Formats: sequence, C-alpha cells, structure tokens
Amino acid sequence: MSVARQLIGILWPAFLLACAMELLVFALVDPSDMHWGGEALRMSRQGVYTVAFFLFWGMAAASSAFTALLAMPPSRDLPEHPQ
Repeated sequence: MSVARQLIGILWPAFLLACAMELLVFALVDPSDMHWGGEALRMSRQGVYTVAFFLFWGMAAASSAFTALLAMPPSRDLPEHPQ
C-alpha cells in the first residue's frame, strides 16, 4: 500500500470521528462555561470549537495510526534478503 493511500486511510476516518465528537461534545457543553485551572477560558467560542476539533482529530488520527501500525505484518514474516 502506498504511503499516500495509507495516510488517507488514517486521516479521513479520523476527520469524520472528529466531526462527530465536535457535534456530540458541544451539543452538551457551552464553550463560554468552560474553565481551565479555575479560570474562564479567554477564547472566543469559535476559537474553542477550532482547538477542540483539532484535538479530537489528532487523537483519532493517533489511534488510527497505531491500529495501522499494529496491523502491519511482523518483520519475521517478510522475505529475507539473501546474503
């Protein structure tokens, strides 16, 4: 499998999951009510939505990449180079 195809196979499902997580989380949580370290966030709602989306996308992509790594055949199953 080519690197580009594998990258698309990781990033596209992660993007869709990030969209779903964004909808789910912010249907229940108002960004203006969020606090970090006891203080209110000093970001606009759009800023919170953007940061959260990229965090969700990054976490989902890392999970997909780890799954792709685990799905690779072990090196002992690959043909050896004759010496």
